[in-house]
Amino acid sequence: MTSLTSTVVRLKLSLLRGGLRQSGGRRAAFVVSAVLAVLFALSQLLGLLLLRGHTHADTIAVPGTAVLALGWAVLPLFFPTGDETLDATRLVMLPLRPRPLVRALLAASLVGTGPLFTLLVLAGCALAVAHGAAGAVVAVLAVVLALLFCVALARAVATANVRLLSSRKGRDLAVLSGLVIAVGAQLVNFGARQLGSAGLGRLQPVADVLSWVPPASAVAAVRAASEGSYGIAVAQLALTAAGLMLVIVAWARSLTRLMTAPDQSTLQPVDAGDRSRSAGGLARLLPQDRTGTVMERSLRYIWRDPKTKAAWVTSLAIGLIVPVFNALQGTGSIYFACFAAGMLGIQMYNQFGQDTSAFWMVAMTISSPRDAYAELRGRALALLLITLPYAALVTTVTTALLGAWSRLPEVLGLSFALLGAMLATGAWTSARFPYSIPQEGHKNVAPGQAGLAWISIFGGMVSAALLCSPVLALTIWLHVSADGADWRWVLLPVGAAYGAGLTLAGLRLAAPRTAARLPEILAAVSKG
Repeated sequence: MTSLTSTVVRLKLSLLRGGLRQSGGRRAAFVVSAVLAVLFALSQLLGLLLLRGHTHADTIAVPGTAVLALGWAVLPLFFPTGDETLDATRLVMLPLRPRPLVRALLAASLVGTGPLFTLLVLAGCALAVAHGAAGAVVAVLAVVLALLFCVALARAVATANVRLLSSRKGRDLAVLSGLVIAVGAQLVNFGARQLGSAGLGRLQPVADVLSWVPPASAVAAVRAASEGSYGIAVAQLALTAAGLMLVIVAWARSLTRLMTAPDQSTLQPVDAGDRSRSAGGLARLLPQDRTGTVMERSLRYIWRDPKTKAAWVTSLAIGLIVPVFNALQGTGSIYFACFAAGMLGIQMYNQFGQDTSAFWMVAMTISSPRDAYAELRGRALALLLITLPYAALVTTVTTALLGAWSRLPEVLGLSFALLGAMLATGAWTSARFPYSIPQEGHKNVAPGQAGLAWISIFGGMVSAALLCSPVLALTIWLHVSADGADWRWVLLPVGAAYGAGLTLAGLRLAAPRTAARLPEILAAVSKG
């Protein structure tokens, strides 16, 4: 009889072959990504081997193993469709016992580019600190245990969250994966700069702590065995093995619960009265007119639409990362705080694109420039509910990190003026250069509309910068003037009033154009 393990492994190979047969482009993408991953892993292996004999080799090898395990734990949350065998719900109807199923799925997890990449990097981490026969023997055991720990951890996380990953919230996580990569790159860049100035010794306390955290403890055991501390090496290997067993037990329990617990197809629907009683919240605080309705709709888009949510979270994160990280690195300027207002102001551009073909329902409610003004005003106010306090928060945090409290009013004034200018130009470009946002895939512009997107965003940003020139000129004059330091606080009320005036003027100018171009806007945003 064919064992379950060999069957599941062959199933994994069949899924890989079937995916590659779908198209030549997919085959090319797989081959290129696999080659790049292996080359990158080999470069890491070579770099770690060059660390052999270095005093602080363990400060790279031990934390590196922990980061690798963290990646295995996080990636299934953001790339749930990367491996079809991660979805254990497809096996619910089969008469399978949890224990043999766990063994089979664990063996199948060792097939693919990811495990090969992990094996090469773990081998480099272990060999970087291995010396002598004892170190080599422990290194082999450490690499095996650490590799099994990583793949089992990924399986446990995916199984525990499989209901989430197959829902709308799971798709939201997948859309936000690019943000995680961007934030991670900033953290790596910040850490590299700190290490470049302080040396690898700064990581020694971190490595000492992680030496007792699986699976990094397995690599630490190699170092201990190489130094002759065999008792410590055995304890650290046993800790990794115990951690592996705990992960497998948690995985098996999640798998059993998943196979036996009821899902949405067997649960009774929620009573409509209960839904109505649970509604409310922020909607109760909004105006009870068209403005409030438009604001609530816009806020629901931000919370529920994956593409809109991804754009907002990306803007919020980058708007904070750029000024704060530059301030922490000692290369920042207080004016970098205006970056938050600029990133959030971009969300006003292409307001109707997020409606897609459903814009016809909005168009049916607009019969005059007055109606168009109310629509645009509601959307702008919804953005201000988030952007105004957030821009003030980022500015205050940046000011605190740089210790420039005396310049807080002028930077706040500049941020408010820039935000008002971007809301004004965003309302106008939304009516003049609308484009569609595809709901499927990762593209944010429909084919053939890339030019409209470039004109809308970059043209609007340049126009917003020009509109802010009076406030910039006033700021420069107060800095070069002999008595200007005593009057810089004036920039806060002037910038806020100027930004509010620009917003109102932009909405007034955009309203007639919006009312006159409803059919063109509907045609443009419906192409996706």
